[in-house]
Amino acid sequence: MQIPAGKKIYFSSDNHLGAPTAAESLPREKKFVRWLDEIKEDAAAIFLLGDLFDFWFEYRTVVPKGFVRVLGKLAEISDSGIPIYFFVGNHDLWMKDYFEKELNISTYRDVKEFTFNNKVFLIGHGDGKGPGDKGYKRMKKVFTNPIFNWLFRWFHPELGMRLAQYLSVKNKLISGEDDKTFLGEENEWLALYAKRKLETKHYDFFVFGHRHLSMKIKVGTNSTYYNLGDWIGQYTYGEFDGNAFEIKTFEG
Repeated sequence: MQIPAGKKIYFSSDNHLGAPTAAESLPREKKFVRWLDEIKEDAAAIFLLGDLFDFWFEYRTVVPKGFVRVLGKLAEISDSGIPIYFFVGNHDLWMKDYFEKELNISTYRDVKEFTFNNKVFLIGHGDGKGPGDKGYKRMKKVFTNPIFNWLFRWFHPELGMRLAQYLSVKNKLISGEDDKTFLGEENEWLALYAKRKLETKHYDFFVFGHRHLSMKIKVGTNSTYYNLGDWIGQYTYGEFDGNAFEIKTFEG
């Protein structure tokens, strides 16, 4: 994609809407909608890198209650012709085709390569990548197993949703979230993952979420890893203007 003059590409991650309660997450949802309203004026594309919701599971005819403001705003932006790309996170990994069918939002379940203005990006949520985090990696195999998904669907949605939402908030192994302490440039596991990827191919930018810490780490001579932070306490996002990538904070 060549970014038109005056346009930008925007990135955000880790809203965890619905946590710890619907009432407490509502102000954050409204703030995110204000950000979407602001960026739609010059957005060439919008990337949402997972964990938009603290829990999301799609039954055949049922989706989680709530989030009407953000879903309506995403539909409006998508209908206006601005492409939106969604990467499934560890909290919304049970997403199926609702976003694609209802909102016309492309949905991805693993990292994906994009090229903008001849700059090569590798983009994804980031969970389960790099060394370590073995407990979560094992748990993810269980959660994504078709048999587990089939069994969970037999729970009545009222029971299944309540149970999953409780565990999502309480259990760090299920959430896959590490301690929100910066590990140092030589130990951040997504930076190590980026360096490993550079052994076989050049990327200008690695853009991930999941860590809930905004960061910028040089991983190669002309390669940089960015983490987007979150929309819980940081309200940070990524902005690419066709040449430079920046992490910014939304104050609105």
